[in-house]
Amino acid sequence: MERVSYIESPCKSAINSVKGMAFRWSINPYRGCRHRCVYCFARQYQAWHELDAGLDFENKIFIKTNISDALREDLRRPSWKRELVVVGTATDCYQPVEGHYKLTRRVLETLRDHYNPTHLITKGTMILRDLDVLADLARRADCTVLHSVTTVDEGLWKQLEPGTPRPQKRLEVMRELVRAGVNAGVLMAPTIPGITTEPGVLERVVEAAARHEARFVSHNVLRLAPGTREWYLDFIRREYPHLHDGYLRLYSRGAGAPKAYAEVVGARVEAARVIYQIGRSIPARAEPVDLQPWLFGDGGPCYQESPVVGPPPRRPA
Repeated sequence: MERVSYIESPCKSAINSVKGMAFRWSINPYRGCRHRCVYCFARQYQAWHELDAGLDFENKIFIKTNISDALREDLRRPSWKRELVVVGTATDCYQPVEGHYKLTRRVLETLRDHYNPTHLITKGTMILRDLDVLADLARRADCTVLHSVTTVDEGLWKQLEPGTPRPQKRLEVMRELVRAGVNAGVLMAPTIPGITTEPGVLERVVEAAARHEARFVSHNVLRLAPGTREWYLDFIRREYPHLHDGYLRLYSRGAGAPKAYAEVVGARVEAARVIYQIGRSIPARAEPVDLQPWLFGDGGPCYQESPVVGPPPRRPA
């Protein structure tokens, strides 16, 4: 039986500066995460604090107990210009410990009271508890919720994200937020080479998102930074040994997959968005996106993935 430690760790400031992303500022009430997603990029942050990026990330949860007070001080500074902040960028702000501490709710209340534009990323269904605050924030400022759904396949979900709510429940919660006036949609974070990029897996997520009234669907491709890389590749070696050498080739130059690979995955997602009419109404591509050039390396087959063949998925009613 794994022992879980909850460590109260007050912070000096709530808002963190972010580099290399589409946004400049983030808020994370917790560090470490009980969702235990095998691919989580935030595992690297535990390594930065001289902790293990594997079990320490999952079993040592740091709690910023004073974060709402610190946030009020941040927002009152004359230099703060009510810029967009993103909540839950490093670890899930609605992981189970939130039920006790309610730090995320207090953060959202503070952002609402200051009319501050806010985006939030989560796999948690506890967010429904805070529907009232999110609806108020949506009326006062920009409020977008990105529900992270990697797959809707039950087997893959249990294997990849053992501590998270079922994807179906996440989608049902997303629909409740949309109906309450919150700009809510699906973030496929990440798309996982050779696993969730198998034929039809990405497309089934987009179909389910459309069926549950998602306002948008976005995605990013798996990153393997130091810390995350070692933990994840151990998982691949155990569960998908036929993919291991291919991963070493695909991620041979750093934490990110090659740009050209990311572009063809993005084209698959875009084609599915068009079919299911999420966020746009341009015609679908006549030809499927071909991933075959990425399936072979010097050592032979890398990934067993290919374009979806046969008739396109049905449009939602």
